[in-house]
Amino acid sequence: MMIVRSLFIFGLILSLGGCFGSNPGAYQGIDSYIAEVKTRPTGSIEPLPEFRPYEAFTYSASGLRSPFEPPLKIALTRQQKNSNIRPDPSRTKQYLEQFEIDTFAMVGSISNDEGQWGLLKGEDGVHRVKVGDYLGQHHGRITFINDEEVRLMEIIPAGPSFWIERPRTLSINQ
Repeated sequence: MMIVRSLFIFGLILSLGGCFGSNPGAYQGIDSYIAEVKTRPTGSIEPLPEFRPYEAFTYSASGLRSPFEPPLKIALTRQQKNSNIRPDPSRTKQYLEQFEIDTFAMVGSISNDEGQWGLLKGEDGVHRVKVGDYLGQHHGRITFINDEEVRLMEIIPAGPSFWIERPRTLSINQ
């Protein structure tokens, strides 16, 4: 057992001696690389970007109706309650009734001996309309056209069984 221990210690001393070898040229390649790196010009670090100070946001819509609550009911007069205003359910819908009226803008008008037409630009191009045509999703019927505006009367619901008329105008944008 003593012999095994002596051999182990002797081998350990030999291996450690190899690590601390007496050959000074063994690390010459590493030393020259370190010297080359030290002679290279040093770079500069870019300064940190300047941050804008925090600007507080003030929420200004807190006084408005919550979008999660039902809309307020419209107060109807006795005359409006007794009126016979209703959209005609049997009427065939026209092409321009599938779009919201806010998507249209008046871009001009044309006229001849047969009458006057308004030119309305919508999502899918420019459309020619005349008095009596329907426009928008609330049964809007065109009542007047001139060079500057198109007027129409919409029929909007004001309750479960009540309807009221609402005038709308599309003016020419210059």
